[in-house]
Amino acid sequence: MKQLLFVLVAITLFSCKEDSKVEEAVAKIPIEFKVERFDQIFYQSKPEDLSRIKAQYPFFFPAGNPDSVWINKLKNPLLKELYKEVQVKYPTLGPIESDMEKMFAYVQYYFPKFKTPRVITLINEVDTEAKSFYVDTLALVSLDCYLGKEHRFYVDFPEYKKQSLEPNQILPDLVSTFCYGKIAPPTDRTLLSAMIYYGKELYVKDKLIPFYSDADKIGYTDMQIKFCQENEYFMWSNLVENKLLFDSNPKNELRFIKPAPFSKFYLEIDNQTPGRVGQWLGWQIVRSYMENHEEVTLQELLAMDAKTIFDNSKYKPKKQ
Repeated sequence: MKQLLFVLVAITLFSCKEDSKVEEAVAKIPIEFKVERFDQIFYQSKPEDLSRIKAQYPFFFPAGNPDSVWINKLKNPLLKELYKEVQVKYPTLGPIESDMEKMFAYVQYYFPKFKTPRVITLINEVDTEAKSFYVDTLALVSLDCYLGKEHRFYVDFPEYKKQSLEPNQILPDLVSTFCYGKIAPPTDRTLLSAMIYYGKELYVKDKLIPFYSDADKIGYTDMQIKFCQENEYFMWSNLVENKLLFDSNPKNELRFIKPAPFSKFYLEIDNQTPGRVGQWLGWQIVRSYMENHEEVTLQELLAMDAKTIFDNSKYKPKKQ
């Protein structure tokens, strides 16, 4: 027992030392960027300004659309009201911009080829399927999708979706899109492969936004995180006992991976569960693997197949 305790203490001290080294290195990385408020530039403009704005932001003005399309948007009372609400919520980006600066430093530490992107905020008419994008040299943030879950514009949205409309989801959403193309796609349709795929994405958030809570990284409430921690053994045992891990039934992703009001074990406990618990469990598997394989780089992890990670993770949740 004493030997085990010594090993655990040694691992903890080593991890803290490594984290400290990373923080020191990240702090030395110079980051310079300025958030471009396209939302303000566009909605404060006049029709005669369009040609200049289109030249500056051509990717927002698809070819084939006459200027009348954009002029009508400027005059649309609903869009003008939406713009007003965005300005009330975000007169400046303040702490969010500061967090972005830290995130971009971590990006350059772990992904040296990626330089600080051009950051642009906009209004996309509450298209929640395209809230934020971070691809190569461009990061886009649709501020109208982050007005807070209690905002009247979101009144008809289901509760589980409202959680994703909080300001604290801007950076996690940016990291999710940054991961596109960087994580090896699953080689099969098993539930375990999907779990570990999203577990990798969440682990990237551990590295790029370590100053965010686990709840913010996955878009849960603190109570939902607590539920997962307290019921980890039960959830994992249920998947194992029902032989779901290596099952390729696409319904399993709907039950445990995709956004939903709750996960579907088909038990009384379902109403207490958050959706996407498969992602959370996959996250714990990936974390366990990396804790036991500190020599593996982040890029190597992202390229690794799910079976290798699972077989070598030593993941075994404890019964509460």
